[in-house]
Amino acid sequence: MTNRGQKTSNEPKGLQVYSGLLGFPAQAALVEILLAAIEDAPLFVPRMPRTGKPFSVKMTNLGPLGWVSDREGGYRYQGNHPETGRSWPPIPEAVLAVWHDVSGYARPPEACLVNYYAPGTRMGLHQDRDEQDLAAPVVSISLGDSCLFRIGGAKRASPTRSFRLSSGDVVVLGGEARLAFHGVDRIYPGSSTLLKDLLPDGGRINLTLRRVTPP
Repeated sequence: MTNRGQKTSNEPKGLQVYSGLLGFPAQAALVEILLAAIEDAPLFVPRMPRTGKPFSVKMTNLGPLGWVSDREGGYRYQGNHPETGRSWPPIPEAVLAVWHDVSGYARPPEACLVNYYAPGTRMGLHQDRDEQDLAAPVVSISLGDSCLFRIGGAKRASPTRSFRLSSGDVVVLGGEARLAFHGVDRIYPGSSTLLKDLLPDGGRINLTLRRVTPP
C-alpha cells in the first residue's frame, strides 16, 4: 500500500478505521481506473422497493455481482448492469489489494458497489444484509470530498455516533459491526481536490466491497 495509515478500533466491536490508508498518488491512480470503468458501466439511479422513490446517490458496480434496487425487484445482486445489460467490469487490482490488506478474510470480494455523492446528497441509516455470507466483513474506501459518517448498532433505534471520513480512509465493518446501521449524513464540498478537475461537481466516491455467496 502507498500509505499504511493509522488503524483504530471503535465501538461497535468489529468497526475498524484506517485513516489515510491510501496516499494521494494511489487515490488519483484509482480514480482514473474507476472513471474508465464507469464509461463501460454508467452510473444509474437506484429506486426504493415498492415506492419507486429514487436514491439521492448515483451508483454502479464492479465485479462478478452488482447490487441493484428497483420498485419491481427490490434489493438484490445480479451479474449485469440494469440499463445496458452488460456484465459489470472487473474489480481493479488496487481495490482487491485493499480488501486483502484489511479484511482478514481469505476469499475475494464478489461485489464492489460504487456510490457517487454529489454535493448535497446523503445516505440514510441502513444495514448491509442482502448478502448470504455475513461472516465476511464489509470494506469501504473513501475518495474525494470528506463526509460525516454515522454508525449505530444492530437495531435501528440503537444509539449512533458520527465521525468524519476523508479521502483515502478505509472502514471495515466486521464482527458485531457487520450488521450495524450506518449512513452518510452530509458531504463537505471542496474538502478534497481529488475529483475537482475530473467530475463537474467534484463530490465523493465511495467503494463498498462485499462477499455475497457463502464459501
